[in-house]
Amino acid sequence: MIRVEGLGKTFQSKSETVHAIRDVSFEVASGEIVTLLGPSGCGKTTTLRSIAGLEKPGAGRISIGGRTMVDVARGVFVPPHLRDLGMVFQSYAIWPHMNVIENVAYALEGRGLSKADMRAQAMRALETVQMSHLADRPAPRLSGGQQQRVAIARALVGRPQALLFDEPLSNLDAKLRNEMRKELRRLQQQIGLTSLYVTHDQAEALAISDWIILMKEGSIVEMGRPTEIYRRPRSVFTAQFIGVTNLVPGVVDSSVGGLLKVATAHGLMLGIDPSGVLAPGARVQVSVRPEALHAGGAPAGASRPFNELKGELELAVFAGVAVEADVRANGEKILCLLDYDASLAPGREVALHFSSEETLVLADE
Repeated sequence: MIRVEGLGKTFQSKSETVHAIRDVSFEVASGEIVTLLGPSGCGKTTTLRSIAGLEKPGAGRISIGGRTMVDVARGVFVPPHLRDLGMVFQSYAIWPHMNVIENVAYALEGRGLSKADMRAQAMRALETVQMSHLADRPAPRLSGGQQQRVAIARALVGRPQALLFDEPLSNLDAKLRNEMRKELRRLQQQIGLTSLYVTHDQAEALAISDWIILMKEGSIVEMGRPTEIYRRPRSVFTAQFIGVTNLVPGVVDSSVGGLLKVATAHGLMLGIDPSGVLAPGARVQVSVRPEALHAGGAPAGASRPFNELKGELELAVFAGVAVEADVRANGEKILCLLDYDASLAPGREVALHFSSEETLVLADE
């Protein structure tokens, strides 16, 4: 387990003190993969580097496997090489003058192992990442995906307590990134290794994580399971950063049947308050995902009431599994995903319906 408590770090520039991270606290349970997600400069990499021992925080505590690695108040700082961690960087740092197995075995140098033992352990690590058949291939002849697997094998070979990943897929093309997301998830589930992962890519975070921690300006905004944080975000920032959403401004009118009634330019809408604190008179944003919008009438016999938006189709783009459409409703552009229909043409009137269960009412920011 990795436990982070009250972590803080500042950097001093010529003109100001920059708070890289502020009072960051979370846990990574044994056998789980937790992702630090957020835009550039939000503090996720500084947090990871503090856990790795590559940065000295100015406040807080870090423990790994029950052992204290950092306690700023007590002056405790365990150096990186004694923290029993494996790390995979954005640049894979593969030695070009070595072959694959030599790159992996290099991580065991200085441990008093014989060359035969080092090779045996390196081969087992390569088998884990399905690269043993390329053990003797020269490093310059590896593809990007193969280099990444070698970097992971090198991080695994010493059997660390936990793995740290710093944007490991950012140098790969889109297709290979998608393949490697699945491979990383398979690998993590197979070996059950405690992992902390840093990325700015929300699709990547949703695909590989047990938990997602969303950061902004050095602080944690929200944390939750991928399905929870996507389907029930508690802030406008989260709803916009993770996935795509439509936002309709409004004011809370009242509460009815466990739902909030919101007055908007499109009329009254009913939705869920994930925060549980909004009251009548609060300025809010009604959030609806594009895939929650359905053209035509509301389904008969629905357990919850449906909301409605009426507008004019501005643009329809065929995107394979669905049609991505822009609908202009009362001056606002609404993005939706519609079933393919050859009659979808600009200027056509469209009635969009969406369940109150998929309508979120979020505090205005």
